[in-house]
Amino acid sequence: MADSTHHTIRRAAARPRGWCCSFSGVPDSPEHRALPAGPAGAQKLPPKSPLAPSFHSSPSSKLAGLIDPRRILSPGRVSPIDSEGSPAVAAAGAEEEEALPRDQAAAALAPFVAVREDEEEGGGGLDLRLSLRGRDGRRVVMELDSAVLRESSAFFADMVPVASGGGGGGGKRIEVDGVDNLEAFKEAVELMFEPDAMRWLARAGVSRAIGVLEVSSSIMFDRGIESCLKYIEAVPWNENEEEKLKHVFARCTFDESVCRDVLARLQQQCTSSSEDLTVQLVESVTSGTNNSARKELQSLVSGLLSKSSVYHKDLSGLNKGSLYQICRCCLSSLVELFMDASGPIEDAGQATTISVRKPMIERVSKQTENLNWLFDILVNNDMAEEFVELWAKQDELIRMHEQASPMFRYELSRISASVFIALGKGRIQCPSDTRSQLFHGWFRPMLMDFGWLQRCSKGLDVRILEENLGQALLTLPLQQQQSLFEEWFRCFASRGTECPNLGRAFQVWWRRSFVRSSVEVRR
Repeated sequence: MADSTHHTIRRAAARPRGWCCSFSGVPDSPEHRALPAGPAGAQKLPPKSPLAPSFHSSPSSKLAGLIDPRRILSPGRVSPIDSEGSPAVAAAGAEEEEALPRDQAAAALAPFVAVREDEEEGGGGLDLRLSLRGRDGRRVVMELDSAVLRESSAFFADMVPVASGGGGGGGKRIEVDGVDNLEAFKEAVELMFEPDAMRWLARAGVSRAIGVLEVSSSIMFDRGIESCLKYIEAVPWNENEEEKLKHVFARCTFDESVCRDVLARLQQQCTSSSEDLTVQLVESVTSGTNNSARKELQSLVSGLLSKSSVYHKDLSGLNKGSLYQICRCCLSSLVELFMDASGPIEDAGQATTISVRKPMIERVSKQTENLNWLFDILVNNDMAEEFVELWAKQDELIRMHEQASPMFRYELSRISASVFIALGKGRIQCPSDTRSQLFHGWFRPMLMDFGWLQRCSKGLDVRILEENLGQALLTLPLQQQQSLFEEWFRCFASRGTECPNLGRAFQVWWRRSFVRSSVEVRR
């Protein structure tokens, strides 16, 4: 061809069959080369044998996704025929379809027509010229051994006739137009001539192997399908390659015997829900003994369970009852720790046991971190209302708070801070009685521990705490607000910055309580 550059690959004596190909940005027009006149020069493909697998009816054939259905080649021509052609052409096509049997009529209406032409000169072992044209106009011309193509692909077997007399049989030409993935189609044909397909695929990589897999399925290239699936199953994939592979499996159908291992990596085989696994993960985190590892795992699990996560589709994998059961276990551990800290040491054996334990502040901090983490998960999944009620009813912890050392009792107020912030931001909607009980029990400990929370913040923003503590307080009945603001006023007057500054909320309460409004509220 005048405008194509041919690259011939010479093969060793042990590999007598070969191929070569050329690329062309603008394909040759058939009008610029002489074709043998008459029906002998350019002929339609013979109808398929009823014993051969039908390409168009095969469930694994997806060439409709690779070939532009609007580009149909006229037999003996390269240029496409417009699907909206003249009425005379359309009428002629309709008459011809009526004259054809049903299977041949289906072939005529295929998304493409591959054209075979006989050339005047034979090419030795390379006796077939395969021309592939992409939808973007690019073209690849490959000179091939027709026997290898026929033996490898059931699709091409119906197109490439067996040469008479067992010889070369002269040059032949097949042309396929409208190929969507031109490079993958070319590589699938190349793979037919590779003695070591796995080595070729290893050099190509996963993404190209997936493209070759789809083409191999379309042209019924069984060895290519098996080789691609074997290679893809044995190597890692990134997320883009995984999605690409899922799309191929959605469009193509493969025998279970060859795709079982790949499907096992793509789909969860067991039908059980993720609830049990989620509970196990959360329990493993809360019982972990390595602080840095536990914090890293908390971040990991929180990301998986977040409503905004790409991995979280619904709440089917998050069991509310199981999460609250873990919360109660952590609260029980916290109560036991405060009881141990406040109780007297009865004998030397108990003193020895206590001395080998981790420091009390570290053990208390672990449980408060667990509870704060669980509370965040519940808030993010709109399940936290019961936690507020659960925390408001911890009368025993509230009682022991006054007797405990301020070096670790402030950890309890860290939990209260998370609850107050969520209430102040409106992320939790609790009944008025629950909010009143919460402030009745945990407002005074918050005033006492605020100085420690400032010095040992551990990520807590005390300015946000001050703002939302005041906002949450303003949700109570005005009479209860007055008693709490009076208590805060006395504390702030004596302790200053060691006490939260609720001045802005206090002003709002004062205006609502004592400044006469122009609108009277009816009772």
